Amino acid sequence: AMEKKVLEIINDIRAAKSMNAVETLNETDNLRNDLGLTSFDLAELTVRIEDEFDIDIFEDGLVNTIGEIYAKLQK
Repeated sequence: AMEKKVLEIINDIRAAKSMNAVETLNETDNLRNDLGLTSFDLAELTVRIEDEFDIDIFEDGLVNTIGEIYAKLQK
């Protein structure tokens, strides 16, 4: 469920940039290099994840991969 929600949020952000939806997320996917997110997109991602899960994924420093997001959400 958590993974599905994160996928949904990332695809929403990609859709706003006219990028194709991704079918699946791999833990090794890099938010910038693999998923094409900018700093601006990452700020939006942070806000939306915080709204959904009440966790600030960037509070302990940068998050670069999907796996790191999952790790924060599982704490």
